[in-house]
Amino acid sequence: MTRPALPRFALGDPMPAPTPSDEMRLRLATRRSAPAQALTDPGPSAAEIEDILALGARSPDHGKLFPWRFVVLGRQSRAALAEALTPLAAWQPQPDKARAVLAKLTAAPVTILVISAPVPNQKVPEWEQHLSAGAVCMNLEHAANALGYAASWITDWYSYDPQALDVLDVGGGEQVAGFIHIGSLAEVSLERPRPDLAGKVTHRP
Repeated sequence: MTRPALPRFALGDPMPAPTPSDEMRLRLATRRSAPAQALTDPGPSAAEIEDILALGARSPDHGKLFPWRFVVLGRQSRAALAEALTPLAAWQPQPDKARAVLAKLTAAPVTILVISAPVPNQKVPEWEQHLSAGAVCMNLEHAANALGYAASWITDWYSYDPQALDVLDVGGGEQVAGFIHIGSLAEVSLERPRPDLAGKVTHRP
């Protein structure tokens, strides 16, 4: 299926004003993360991945620092990662579980690793820069959904283990914001518990 190219804007161009969209409201109302191990083919094409990245990058970013980077992982690179991480699972508190969750790395057709890479010595607090990386992760999921794919944003133990971070080529000062696994689901997802907003929202006049 050929999709229209994304619009491109030059610096300083006027941006279209927001318009009501029932389709977007429905997508947000029905958004559901997929189980990573249930993701299968078909996955996004190379052109669709570029669109997903471009849309994901249009995320809130105080200071225009772009404090994150992407690593697009195909099946071969993820299989190699899972193999390299397997020995490290033995050192986790629950080794069997740690080995089992490595299957999440290899199931989906494609994975985008989002690395939070705060820019030092800036007026923008590092916390806000990490939040920007989180916003990117969410936008990548929305972008994948808009193209008709399911997505799963996860971290797991290898996102925090120092030796695993070396395997992932995550540098000093960087952190894994998430692995965004993207593909298709053979079965529809079921609704999960949602918060009771009455206990989460305060209205102040």
